[in-house]
Amino acid sequence: MQAAGTPGRRRAVRPEETDSPRIEREGIVWRVRSASAARQVLRERRTTTQAGFTAEWIPKGYLKHHPILMSDGPQHDGQRTKVGRFFAPRVVEERYLGLMESCAERLLPSGAGEVQLDDLALLYTVEVTAEAVGLTESPVPAMAGRLVSFFNQPPFDLTKPRLGRTPQQWALAAKNGLWPIMRFWWADVRPAVRARRRERRTDVISHLIDEGYTDADILVECVTYGTAGMVTTREFIAMAAWHLLGNDPLRERYLIAGQRERLAILNEIIRLEPVVGHLYRRVQQPVTFTDQGESFTADPGDLIDLCIRPANADVDVVGDDPLQLCPGRPLPSGVNEAVLSFGDGAHKCPGQPLAMLESDVLLHRLLAREVTIVSEPTIEWDDLIAGYALRGFHLRLD
Repeated sequence: MQAAGTPGRRRAVRPEETDSPRIEREGIVWRVRSASAARQVLRERRTTTQAGFTAEWIPKGYLKHHPILMSDGPQHDGQRTKVGRFFAPRVVEERYLGLMESCAERLLPSGAGEVQLDDLALLYTVEVTAEAVGLTESPVPAMAGRLVSFFNQPPFDLTKPRLGRTPQQWALAAKNGLWPIMRFWWADVRPAVRARRRERRTDVISHLIDEGYTDADILVECVTYGTAGMVTTREFIAMAAWHLLGNDPLRERYLIAGQRERLAILNEIIRLEPVVGHLYRRVQQPVTFTDQGESFTADPGDLIDLCIRPANADVDVVGDDPLQLCPGRPLPSGVNEAVLSFGDGAHKCPGQPLAMLESDVLLHRLLAREVTIVSEPTIEWDDLIAGYALRGFHLRLD
């Protein structure tokens, strides 16, 4: 963890969160802030199940295929293997780089003007990811608005019974959740499915149709890709721009670097500023993990809260100055450049190559301009992704 009194560059700091102790137990809830212990838990393939993103509150039995983000075991492994080919680094660059470039050029003003980066980034990420998923039969701005409406939910806490919600909050959650999903189905998913039933394309929806997914199955997967893919990348683009605009040496280095070094810089920023701040696992069989020579065992029914922000700043893994931006910092073998920002193990996010490349394409073009911050963003917090949201980030391009 960061030494006391050492200033850091992290901007997204949630007031009620702490970075110690490394392993903490409170009743049936474990909080893991050690990077190595968190990796051990995430790599337990059969003893824990997905508990984040309200996975345990999604009714079972109504879907032929449980959503990839929520499932575990052999079914999940098979889904991941088949879908992963759409997001492999070489595939992403070959299929989508041209789209990213043209979209970035179109959305950025050609001359002087002001932009609200969080809004621009939303349109950009929705358009790019929609192409990979297959949601291409409806206007992007309208679909982006429908995706954002999913997040209009009452607060909740996964560590509390019934998510800590009152009956009134549950009623509001149902009202605010079902209507956006129905709109998303009729306006975005249904037209895309009908078009691909007539003629398959190289995208996720066509793959799901070939795998025998029902319309309901496909809808849930599209909601997953929309919220976990498009919206989270939007937040990272704004956060990365905020850091680069506030760090002249790093921005200059980023602008003259080749693609590999630029991606290393972006991965270091998302290590410091993970969009998803917590991952949760429910223990099904006793699971043992270790940290600094001490062993811990979680029992069936326990909930493990993997605290990604402190884990990504664990000096045992990332070395000195964990709250500074040090692209290319030496990491232990097998540790991702972004550490745990995209998870690890069976549920590691397959969209990392897409998210990093599309972020680089937009940011490199934006920062090559003369950019002035008109108003810095405010930081909000979202319970669904357990992460930050940046709003009101106004820039002037000269």
